[in-house]
Amino acid sequence: MRKFLLSGILILSLVYTYAQDIKGSVIDENGKSIANATVSLLKAKDSSLVKLGTTDKDGAFRFRTVTAGKYLVSSSFVGYQPRFSGVIDVAAADVNVPALTVTKTVAEASQGVTVVSKKPMIEVRADKMVVNVENSINAVGNDALELLRKSPGVQVDKDDNLSLAGKNGVQVFIDGRPSPLSGKDLSDYLKTIQSTQIEAIELITNPSAKYEAAGNAGIINIRLKKNKSYGTNGSLTAGYNIGVYSKYNAALALNQRQGKVNLFGNYNYNRSLNEFFMFMDRNQLDTLFNQHSVNTNNASSHTFKAGMDYYASSRSTFGVMVNGSFSDGTQGMDSRTLITYAPTNTQQKQLLADNSIASNRKNVTTNLNYRYIDTSGRSLNVDFDYGYYDIKSDQYQPNVYLTPDGKTELSRVVYNMIAPTKINTYSLKADYEQDFKKGKLGYGGKAGYTESTNNFERYNVFTSTKVKDTLRSNDFKYTENINALYVNYNRQYKGFMVQVGVRAENTNAKGTSQGEKWENGQYVAYDSSFTRNYTDLFPSAAVTLNKNPMKQWTFSYSRRIDRPAYQDLNPFEFKLDEYTYQKGNTQLMPQYTNSVGVTFLYKYQLTTSLNYSRINSVFTQLIDTIDKSKSFITKKNLANQDAVSLNISMPLSIKKYNGFFSLTNNYSHYKADFGKGRTINLDAFNVLFYAQNTYKVTPTITAEVSGWFSSPSIWQGTFKTRSMWSVDAGAQKTILKGKGTFKATVSDVFQTMRWRATSDFAGQHVFTKGGWESRLLKLSFTWRFGNNQVKAARQRKTASEDESKRVDGAGGGIGGGKP
Repeated sequence: MRKFLLSGILILSLVYTYAQDIKGSVIDENGKSIANATVSLLKAKDSSLVKLGTTDKDGAFRFRTVTAGKYLVSSSFVGYQPRFSGVIDVAAADVNVPALTVTKTVAEASQGVTVVSKKPMIEVRADKMVVNVENSINAVGNDALELLRKSPGVQVDKDDNLSLAGKNGVQVFIDGRPSPLSGKDLSDYLKTIQSTQIEAIELITNPSAKYEAAGNAGIINIRLKKNKSYGTNGSLTAGYNIGVYSKYNAALALNQRQGKVNLFGNYNYNRSLNEFFMFMDRNQLDTLFNQHSVNTNNASSHTFKAGMDYYASSRSTFGVMVNGSFSDGTQGMDSRTLITYAPTNTQQKQLLADNSIASNRKNVTTNLNYRYIDTSGRSLNVDFDYGYYDIKSDQYQPNVYLTPDGKTELSRVVYNMIAPTKINTYSLKADYEQDFKKGKLGYGGKAGYTESTNNFERYNVFTSTKVKDTLRSNDFKYTENINALYVNYNRQYKGFMVQVGVRAENTNAKGTSQGEKWENGQYVAYDSSFTRNYTDLFPSAAVTLNKNPMKQWTFSYSRRIDRPAYQDLNPFEFKLDEYTYQKGNTQLMPQYTNSVGVTFLYKYQLTTSLNYSRINSVFTQLIDTIDKSKSFITKKNLANQDAVSLNISMPLSIKKYNGFFSLTNNYSHYKADFGKGRTINLDAFNVLFYAQNTYKVTPTITAEVSGWFSSPSIWQGTFKTRSMWSVDAGAQKTILKGKGTFKATVSDVFQTMRWRATSDFAGQHVFTKGGWESRLLKLSFTWRFGNNQVKAARQRKTASEDESKRVDGAGGGIGGGKP
């Protein structure tokens, strides 16, 4: 027994000889203690991280049982510049580090001092890129879709479909949960979200198994603002934009944080009148269609977010959050199509289609959540979500045929299409994480259920009455249940980190299309139903070589899925005009993507990423032919798509100047054969360049110039586009002792955001071009009031992380393109 005691004493003596404590404090330039500052213990040789910690209420920190060696200590805190200690030599005694004095990053206003956060405009991380929208001057007056259009690596085509790094199938999240909308419904919703609501946009290109498997290009998460200050505080914003027409927006944000309760909420209003225009030449067999259309969209929207966090204890937090959006709009389209007999170049007639669409959209989502975390590294998150979407569309479509000179009416056919859509989503999710084998083990599961109904009614309109076309009206119902389980593990070894995981998803879907058809001299009811049941595994892995943190390599692999949008499965026909309609495809199957990538991070700034993806059964929007001169738009599975992308990005800071530069190169190849000469074999090497430049002219005035360029690329598998580019310029001034900010900017200064594209498929050649009211003068003023004491509020990822953005076309439309 004595030998064991002596051995134990000897071991303890050795431990205390070679493992000592490092302690110190963090203060500001006035000697005041900084609580909750982040402190890092680094190896002096290569600055690699050893331990992380935070200061207590007195600004003190302590790293316990540090082995002998040479170290550095760094400190950081919001609104302050980072500070490093000198080299610390740990030997046989505890070490007291001289107090680390941090200084504020300030802009000296004429009447006071304003604290400015050092968060960069864009942050590049191993798995994602974060665009901090609230720090950008040129973001003022934009909506979410326009901000995405200008984000690095993101493309928005003529129909407002999104792609990331050259790949379609982007999963769009709002505050950590996916929107169940897609196509025109998704783009219309994104247009209701103003920049004043957005804190950051996360471009997640390498999600782990914890994330849902949907989205072959990755995830775009739009993080809305949530106040982070104690006491009562808020902000008020008013904005005005002018181009061809005027637009107005306003926002109010309030927060009350006291004791164990944090209440937060915001409200945004937007009123706009916008103009779009398009030209299209379509040559099919012996007929040439030359279409010119101008659209005006008059819309107003109200969006809100409200919630409460209750901190029951230091370990447990309960929360509730409600998001809502209400919008009304009327869209008018003046369209004139010249119809020509191609062999003799003889104009036969004109088609005048002055459509009008009245739409109304409502959605409310509710989240209940619970979070538990303790000092042993265990954490549990539980979320329940419910979402309700109500979308109504009423389209009046007159088709008037005129003589070639446009003076005499030959005939007319008038349609009225009414399409109400309702969607309900439910989901329950739980995520648990704990320390395991010197790493972190996470596992969890989720169950989601979605039901969608679309009652499409088409009427033939006559002079004094309208008659329902039962052959082309239907009632489409779709239900989907997705159950998922995942496990994920990551561990830091000596010189490298490993992350591995796998996600299993079981999908059960059913679609029913009910209507009437003409059979044996009478109308009879039909029921066109389909069911899908399948289970898939989605592995993911990443290895990061970080022995030298100044030069880090990451190798990654993932498998993902994209399920068809609900309306893409609906077989009903939706007429755009007398010669064009849209149609669903019940045979549309999911597409699967396998991706591998390598990323090199140099000195935490220069980032280079190379990725390759193979997409099987990729689905895309096709313009096919029928009845000789008519065409229809539908979605089909192509054989495959190969995509290679190279991204190089780097921030730059020189005294008063800050910049960010991103260069993305994509190669995409689409190939498919549908028989009867209907083949696709297109490839394109696309270059995307993005630049953000900010210069502090005076302590209270900052100027910013940003721009992007896109070389020719491929849209939706069949359209090859020409180059596009744009430049924005603006400035801001802080007033009222830093509580007020005035911003002015001009978007698309040179009015170059004009798209052009060509397509050759199924015996028809299409050339199209167009644009919108892209050059705008935008003015905005924000006034902040209340307490400025910042305390980081938790960001919530909710349970609806697996519902896809797959509801399309409120009016029954599939492609969601502009008429």
